[in-house]
Amino acid sequence: GDVYKRQIQEVSNMNLKGKKTKNQVVAANIFEQQELLKKAEVIRENLTASTWHELETNGKFDKNAKLSFISDDMLILGCDVGSETHYLRAIDTRGRELSKSAYSFRNNCEGFQSAKEWAVELAAKNEKKQIVLGLEPTGHYWFCLATWMIANGISVVQVNPYAVKQTKEVEDNSQLKDDTKDPKLIANLVKDGNFGMPYLPEKVYAELRRLSMFRDQLNEDRIRAINRMHREMKIYFPEYKEALGRVEGAFSLELLRQTPFPGEIQTLGEDGIRQIWHDAKLRGRGYSRVREIVGYAKTSVGMKDGAEASAMAVKWFVKEIRELDEKLAEIEKLMREKYQEIPYAKNILEISGIGENTLSGILAEMGDISRFDDVKEIQKLSGLGLVACSSGKHKGETKISHRGRKRLRYWLFQAAKSAVAHAEELKELHVYYTTRTDNSLKKMQSLIVIACKLLRIIYGILKNGTVYDPKKMLRDIRRPEKKEVIAA
Repeated sequence: GDVYKRQIQEVSNMNLKGKKTKNQVVAANIFEQQELLKKAEVIRENLTASTWHELETNGKFDKNAKLSFISDDMLILGCDVGSETHYLRAIDTRGRELSKSAYSFRNNCEGFQSAKEWAVELAAKNEKKQIVLGLEPTGHYWFCLATWMIANGISVVQVNPYAVKQTKEVEDNSQLKDDTKDPKLIANLVKDGNFGMPYLPEKVYAELRRLSMFRDQLNEDRIRAINRMHREMKIYFPEYKEALGRVEGAFSLELLRQTPFPGEIQTLGEDGIRQIWHDAKLRGRGYSRVREIVGYAKTSVGMKDGAEASAMAVKWFVKEIRELDEKLAEIEKLMREKYQEIPYAKNILEISGIGENTLSGILAEMGDISRFDDVKEIQKLSGLGLVACSSGKHKGETKISHRGRKRLRYWLFQAAKSAVAHAEELKELHVYYTTRTDNSLKKMQSLIVIACKLLRIIYGILKNGTVYDPKKMLRDIRRPEKKEVIAA
């Protein structure tokens, strides 16, 4: 009986001990959760986002500076951006993954807030104090995400999509590239300092960029409408170019708006065409072409079947072209007003051949000049940087990279073409480059060199407020000294 009582007592003591242990574990877990909540709250209060304003305007933000920016107390997030859903993964500065799996969140305020809370919780668990988010600048889906994260204390950097593609096999020796793998690739690129600071235009630069984008879109729509109109005219009035001269002129568009094809033109006659232009209050030399127009209409070999429907289409296209011309004029007027708010921008117009539309296009694509420490950075941004693939005795062909902002490259090239046609000093420079004895350039190569020269001039004017001096520009060109020929 005594043995039985002792056994019962031992079992009872063990049960009591087990309950105490379980209660202690629960209490420890609660205490740990409270500590994590306190740490998370401290992190939220001290989160500070660094942007290009702080990092790129105080000297060159080179590779060493980027590696120093990624400190040991920083949680590194990689984000694969999508149209509706984004994916996150987190690592530390040693590349160790801190997230068990990819975290997905929606492209809205609730999704952004949940992503931040997820990151803050991970930072608290792993003794991190700051958070940096790396992403690919593909499309426009990252704009809102980057802006929201920076406003909420999380630094945002961007990596080159081409670099992500090239490093996809480093991670797991697999060609696989998907929404859950990409975030870790991006995070590792950030860890190694292979990133740049995103630039979203602000204030007047943001207005210029948007207006420039709208102008490009309207120009594309206008060209599309013109090409469609040309197609119809070539079928039903093949001689229209000889008859009308400048098809996109005011006289031609007014006539095409009412009577585009030969049958209607013959019915109107010379007096009817003159009356159309008179009613539209057009003045000029267009009236002298009336007889030619009617003559071409009488001898036209254009098709007759389907002409009524096609004429209706031509009238629609003409109406669209005119409306687009009005919108383009309004946008270009706004752009001219906006660029005048940029200090020293007017000085650039002293360069013959560079007009207000070209200048506004360059400034819209270039953005705030203060973020550049050297003009070579803008040259690289525009895709005009020189690259060559050489190894050992092999010397590769030197050419421009064609990477970067293609619209900036386009406007600089247009400025070079116009300046060579109108500015005597740049015309002289173009002749020198294409005719010099040593290393003469082709015409296209010379225009690229002059575009880079104009970029350096524009950078100097905007940066220092200098005034353009053609003579000084020519003096700055280094030319080889002519060798004296000694008679034997």
